[in-house]
Amino acid sequence: MNVIEARALSIGYGRKVVMNSLAFNVKAGEVLCLLGPNGGGKTTLFKTLLGLLPPLSGEVHVLGEAIAGWSRLAFAQRVAYMPQAHAGIFPFTVNEIVLMGRTARIGRFAIPSRHDRKIAADCLEMLGIAHLGECIYTAISGGERQLALIARALAQQPTVLVMDEPTASLDFGNQIRILGHIGRLRDQGITILMSTHQPEHALRVADRIALLAPGSIAGIGTPRDIATPDKLAALYSVTEDEITAYLPTRALLN
Repeated sequence: MNVIEARALSIGYGRKVVMNSLAFNVKAGEVLCLLGPNGGGKTTLFKTLLGLLPPLSGEVHVLGEAIAGWSRLAFAQRVAYMPQAHAGIFPFTVNEIVLMGRTARIGRFAIPSRHDRKIAADCLEMLGIAHLGECIYTAISGGERQLALIARALAQQPTVLVMDEPTASLDFGNQIRILGHIGRLRDQGITILMSTHQPEHALRVADRIALLAPGSIAGIGTPRDIATPDKLAALYSVTEDEITAYLPTRALLN
């Protein structure tokens, strides 16, 4: 089953076309990773797939229904978005940040019930950060903030999770932890669409990879078929020798 499907999709702002004639899908229960350099149109594509930006032409279908037919509330109950972590402004606790994910289920101004609080607590426990519940979100580390944002998204109880560079600006240890959680979420049946600038991360967790070049998708398929030295070299405007020096052939083929 195709959970997300783009059909002859052109995206952009006003008269400015960012990407044209896109046709791809995200299958149920898979991790599809968008891989590419800055300026490839990833943010515009995410906004369009999430219904935040209207397509210039073509269609987006989510769970078999055109995105225009979804109410925002119903959409938020099925699709969760995890942005890149940020320092934040207001001194919310981690518990409060995660409880915000229940808004899609209880209404914007409703008071969270005991059931909602248990779901939020379970999400924190699942990600190994229950001990941070009473900590101020702005005072914890970048890796801990990323985990809190994942917990908030999971508190929506989504079918699909869209993740914008989930390992951005994290140290090596936290990158490994986040990638491990992504694999476990996929194993639990959550469909994941994520983006990254790092090929080794796509190779670690993706079932399929889409190479996002400026203006188009340069290729989509399994890591073995897509993440080859020649294709990555063309995508990032470097030589094949530079790619293989950075990513040994063994890593490309695993």
